[in-house]
Amino acid sequence: MLENKTISKYADVLLWGLQKARNKIYQPGDIVLIRADLPALDLANVLLQKLLTRGLNPVLRLNWPPSTEKTFFTYAQAEQLQFKVPGEKELYSRLNGLISLLAPSSLTHLQDVEPQKIGLFTLARKYLRDILEQRENKQEFGWTLCLYPTQELAKKANLSLEQYSQQIIQAVYLDRAQPVTKWEEIYLKSQKVKKWLNSLNIAQLHVQSPNVDLWISPGSKRKWIGVSGHNIPSFEIFLSPDYRHTQGTYFANQPSYKSGNLVKGVRLTFNQGKVVEAKAELGQDFVRKQISLDQGASCIGEFSLTDKRFSQINKFMANTLFDENYGGEFGNCHIALGASYADTYAGDPQELTPAKKKELGFNDSGLHWDLVNTEDKTVTAHLHSGQKLVIYAHGEFALDL
Repeated sequence: MLENKTISKYADVLLWGLQKARNKIYQPGDIVLIRADLPALDLANVLLQKLLTRGLNPVLRLNWPPSTEKTFFTYAQAEQLQFKVPGEKELYSRLNGLISLLAPSSLTHLQDVEPQKIGLFTLARKYLRDILEQRENKQEFGWTLCLYPTQELAKKANLSLEQYSQQIIQAVYLDRAQPVTKWEEIYLKSQKVKKWLNSLNIAQLHVQSPNVDLWISPGSKRKWIGVSGHNIPSFEIFLSPDYRHTQGTYFANQPSYKSGNLVKGVRLTFNQGKVVEAKAELGQDFVRKQISLDQGASCIGEFSLTDKRFSQINKFMANTLFDENYGGEFGNCHIALGASYADTYAGDPQELTPAKKKELGFNDSGLHWDLVNTEDKTVTAHLHSGQKLVIYAHGEFALDL
């Protein structure tokens, strides 16, 4: 668990992230939704207080406990899975901010539920995500999220609760007197990395490690983004590539929990942008069902790199938020199967209509699943000029910071 002083610092970092994610200054009367798991109520309460003192209008929504969520997915029929709650569209159409507090008390309670049922529920709620994306493109909305330590998370990560909590404290720099100051420093350094990457005019990226040999095409009208406040912590620098040109083999040596299922050793083979072969050491059937969720689920929506100089995360945390930001000895890269991010478009996001997304190769899907590789790797940029340049090796960007 976290001490009260640490929780207050955590809330300050989240509010910093929320503001960075939106850019447009929050004004009194703006609506901020706090969506929380029950074990994170202490943090939700502190956030509530800080939002109220700023004149904002907080709305609190508690996520279903595991037993309730399992009951729903066990008994709900197709019409109930796709039911749209009255008032949700109106709320999301007016939201200015969203803070998600993840504190799962179970990671496997849905493992016996048919993935298709969860997929149907996810797809039925995609319209809400689309609303928020449109508002974000207009700078009317920002979001951030974080992880709160629970016994279940610690158990699945093979750590004690104290060890797990300490990883969070280290990762978010909550052991510092002024963690927001440290985050501002990381933000400025990441700006330097993004400026450099965006100046390179990359035609293709070649990712090589002991088990990865993957070609990725950034595509036209793209930009690298990251450390934007959206996730706390977040050290990754990423883009949404032109999914149509992904080619080769990718291997996720980091385990992953998805919809109550643990998967290990996922190996994907891409040809002309799509997964043509999917294998896994554990959970292979689940992986194959996920990539058949919809047309875009077998294509990538994100490619990301994390510099170990930023991240103090050095243990598997059984949660994607931390695992995709792993630092350790060699940093990490990850791809995400499914939905792309509109904010990686190097133009006015409001121009990025569905037709424009299709033209530029931005992937669209109800799935977004991050799969992480922590092996020692080299990423070589093949520039449009014909030059080759190693941009990442041994866990670091090839740039002095």
